Amino acid sequence: MRIPRWLPLLLGGLTAVGPVSIDMYLPAFPEIEAALGGEPGTAQFTLAAFFAGLAVGQLMQGSLSDRLGRRGPLLAGTALYTLASVGCALAPNLFWLSVFRALAALGGSASMVIPRAIVRDLADGHEAARLMSRLMLVMGAAPILAPTLGGFVLAAAGWQAIFWVIAIYGAVCGLLVWLFLPDTLPEKMRVKLGPGAQISRYVAVLRERGFVTHTFAGGMCSFGMFAYIGGSPVVFIEHFHLTPEQFGGVFGVCAAWLIAASQVNPLLLPRFGTGLVLRGALRVSLCATTVLTIFAFLNWGGIWAVLIPLFFNMFSFGLVWPNATVRALTRHAAHAGSASAVMGTLQFVLGAVSGMLVGVLSDGSVRPMALLLLVGAVGANIADFLRPRT
Repeated sequence: MRIPRWLPLLLGGLTAVGPVSIDMYLPAFPEIEAALGGEPGTAQFTLAAFFAGLAVGQLMQGSLSDRLGRRGPLLAGTALYTLASVGCALAPNLFWLSVFRALAALGGSASMVIPRAIVRDLADGHEAARLMSRLMLVMGAAPILAPTLGGFVLAAAGWQAIFWVIAIYGAVCGLLVWLFLPDTLPEKMRVKLGPGAQISRYVAVLRERGFVTHTFAGGMCSFGMFAYIGGSPVVFIEHFHLTPEQFGGVFGVCAAWLIAASQVNPLLLPRFGTGLVLRGALRVSLCATTVLTIFAFLNWGGIWAVLIPLFFNMFSFGLVWPNATVRALTRHAAHAGSASAVMGTLQFVLGAVSGMLVGVLSDGSVRPMALLLLVGAVGANIADFLRPRT
């Protein structure tokens, strides 16, 4: 099947629901805590609720997309995401904000799972990795633009306006799916399984060593990424005293390294292959997070001692995720939605744990974020050591 040039733009925009939902409200954490009566660091629990909703929602969306096709669940998911984001804007306290964030994640999980399954419907191997990298180019614009936009919206109209903007983004995504996205899973390929059979399918996916090890390699990098996302407002706004607008700029520069790597990836694949690129990127991440942790605990170097290792770490993530995803899904073409859902659930369970830990361990310094980034890098490299070499 010939892949239209606009399709990666649409799929990347859908996948960007996650970064938009997470990154845009990060600069508002201190104001949300002040407005809703929370202690410093408690806004991070709304982030953990979002990660938990994504973890649960992706299992549901994977089986639904294998059963009903890709288009219908995407439309329903974006509708729920939009309505729940309106609820976030109207939330009277941190409890209800967390509830609506979890509901938004349940709907938004469709946009995290189904685009990956669509890529697997259309391509495999190096072609799938190239297509995934093109998605990351589009998706990567979100973490560059979202915190900066969130900072400006926060300054101009308050934290509630951020969630109104997010709701509008969800509505636009749903409209584009309705107008333009074809269903890439033919009726004859759809799998109508009962709950027991679906659980058996998930178990079968988890028994495949290549899937588990590649998923955990990517998932432990996600663990580190979510520690960075949850900890960065404390580190840069509270510890280094950046303004929300300056924080958005720093966050955007870090994201630019992620995007740059995703575009270098297709150039590396013909020469080195997905496995070698993945292994090299994981080693870079381990070295960068080790340096960051040492500087954080010795309190050396100021803000640049944090930023430079983060730049290298973001670059490595941009190489890890597309290659780990393709290698995890390569043997699961017949049930790509379910496999993608299991992958996303495992990764966002790790993200929820990381988001919770960075809130619990928060002490106003760089140390909690750095330590959790190191834990993620060590775990990802252990997974790499255990993965099949073929």
